[in-house]
Amino acid sequence: MALVTFKDLVIDVEDPAAAAGRWGRWLHLAGEIDEEGAVLRGEHPGQTVWLNPAPLKRVKNRVHLDLVARDLEPFADQIRITEPGEFSWTSFSDPEGHEFCVFEGGERPDGLKDVVVDSVDHRVIGAWWADVFGATLGSDDEYSWVDDIPGAPTESFDFVDVPEPKTVKNRVHWDVTLAGEATVDDLVARGATVLLPPGDDRGWTVMADPEGNEFCVFDA
Repeated sequence: MALVTFKDLVIDVEDPAAAAGRWGRWLHLAGEIDEEGAVLRGEHPGQTVWLNPAPLKRVKNRVHLDLVARDLEPFADQIRITEPGEFSWTSFSDPEGHEFCVFEGGERPDGLKDVVVDSVDHRVIGAWWADVFGATLGSDDEYSWVDDIPGAPTESFDFVDVPEPKTVKNRVHWDVTLAGEATVDDLVARGATVLLPPGDDRGWTVMADPEGNEFCVFDA
């Protein structure tokens, strides 16, 4: 039984206004800016991306976004990590050091394609998220992918093994909404951990999956 549905994405950034400009262009979403940060919105609630102020980025993102674009011209002023043709995608780093990958062409509209998560064991953590989302799991020797996530504006969540351990809070995470009669306790029973319960002006629960990836849980 699915415990959660996808709600939105959150990116920690140093400069929310500047980040809203570039990520709004790349994701084809409209930006709203206030004193607390910025938010990008699309036609559907699941396309919402929150840009929260945070300290300087110091290590490689353990979660990054894959984008689709007709060509690479919109990213010409970004730092290129891989060369066109080296892979089926081109990797870039934005001015704050956020890594992201761009897939050119295809039938999908320009914008967000996938959420990609570095993993200790992609098969185990991929299966965990497929289970709590009630989604479809695929896997091979290189990575696992979770498709058909309720409410998600992505083709998939991809989990890829890496040798380095997680050392700091993820700068990209996703929010979820409890499904049906599911509770935070049900997530804990499946192996999640409560990091911060609701309190004061925070109406959500901050949790971590079995590999320590943070996510926020909202009541339906």
